[in-house]
Amino acid sequence: MSLSSNILIVEDEPAIAELLAINLQHAGHCPIRAASAEEALRVIRDVLPDVLLIDWMLPGMSGVALARALRADSRTKGIPIILLTARGEEGDKVQGLDAGADDYITKPFSPKELLARIRAVLRRRAPQLTDELVEMGGLSVDPSSRRALYKKNRRDAVEIRLGPTEFKLLHYLMAHPERVHSRGALLDKVWGDHVFIEERTVDVHIKRLREALSQVQCADMVETVRGAGYRFSAQNRAAQASAA
Repeated sequence: MSLSSNILIVEDEPAIAELLAINLQHAGHCPIRAASAEEALRVIRDVLPDVLLIDWMLPGMSGVALARALRADSRTKGIPIILLTARGEEGDKVQGLDAGADDYITKPFSPKELLARIRAVLRRRAPQLTDELVEMGGLSVDPSSRRALYKKNRRDAVEIRLGPTEFKLLHYLMAHPERVHSRGALLDKVWGDHVFIEERTVDVHIKRLREALSQVQCADMVETVRGAGYRFSAQNRAAQASAA
């Protein structure tokens, strides 16, 4: 199961688009529809979707050309893309994957298969959008229960009280450990691409997050990388544990 995601369906056949939207809604997602690549680009200019379902055969710009254009743009290059097509030849699949698609599903397909593919690409590309438990350095974050815990040992655990934004921030950082995230990137991924607030807001919430983590001596896991942004790292903690 995954958390609710905004999924952009780029499909020019109204009946197929409607069926996809209904199945995605039933699974708890928020479907957005576009009937062409050009319309999809206009939608994406306003709000970044979490996943793109793109039909190969679109009027005007093809689905493969759209995938290639999205991968070439720094703002959209990380969005998971699944190509939908009736073309099942190996050469077609290779062409679609080479264009930047994360997965490829041949029509006709079952709703269960589609949802499984969506979960798979989210796990690979955007683990913060799944409800799977993330554990690192004694900390654990469970999106399904909205709880953050610090485990002193196998039996004893302390719950860490976090505000909604601090919880999302910790979840995102732990889902992408050891990477440096700029303030702008954190605003896009945690607050949303369409939210226009100052980058200093990130610093305020990082400070609150560290204050909460300091109660379990874990504030040092959220590192400041001078001139670049922030990083979650459990390496120092692991080194201390091995030395002990």
